[in-house]
Amino acid sequence: MSDPAATGYPPGSTGSANAFAATRRDLQRLATHVLARARAGHGGRFGLRVTPSGLGTPAFGPDDTVLRLAGANLVVERQSADGRTAASRPLVGATLADAAAFAGVDLDEPFAPGNDAPPVGDRGAPLALDPASVDIILGWYRVGAQALDGVLPTLDHPTAAQVWPEHFDIGLSATTPTGGVNLGASPGDAGVAEPYLYVAPWTGHRPGDPDFWNAPYGAVVTRSVLAASDDPGPAAVAFLTRGVDLLSAG
Repeated sequence: MSDPAATGYPPGSTGSANAFAATRRDLQRLATHVLARARAGHGGRFGLRVTPSGLGTPAFGPDDTVLRLAGANLVVERQSADGRTAASRPLVGATLADAAAFAGVDLDEPFAPGNDAPPVGDRGAPLALDPASVDIILGWYRVGAQALDGVLPTLDHPTAAQVWPEHFDIGLSATTPTGGVNLGASPGDAGVAEPYLYVAPWTGHRPGDPDFWNAPYGAVVTRSVLAASDDPGPAAVAFLTRGVDLLSAG
């Protein structure tokens, strides 16, 4: 089995790096081409939100529709004459086409969520959703949302945190004396295999502790590093706060 620190899996997990990467890829396809695409069809906006059980859209359209990933299930909520209704479909073994049909999404409609967004891909192939990986990835968004809320009172002119399907991270922006900064949480990517938090200044200025600035675009701390700390939640907030403090002092 692969090193858990390299995959984002906790010690004792039965998962693998390949399963984790494949799950992340197909969750991003679902978030992009089902959730975000559906919202974009009603006003053009496609940012997503972290929910208690995963990711979802704000309410949109004439029926106040909400689409959300609740673990490895797709939930559709709508307002009807009889009140608010909900329906759920398991996604393990389903295809992207199945998910889109359940949500009432047309995968052939034009949609431009960004140059780095994943393509629709093979809409008829079963989605690769390893349950352990789904739990880790969706749980990481909750960690990120809580960390961003923790640092929010210290920020100057922060934007609302959103999940952007193009890069599949939850992030916000704020201003500092040395320029703007992006703060957020990613479930991993080609550069960092496991989930991580990041501080990404808009300029090349990296004031203060050079050891803090450990990434080409700023600073990161991984899930495994936080998990090894005495209290991961406060450690996550402390990491983001440290980056903002360095930029504010520099």
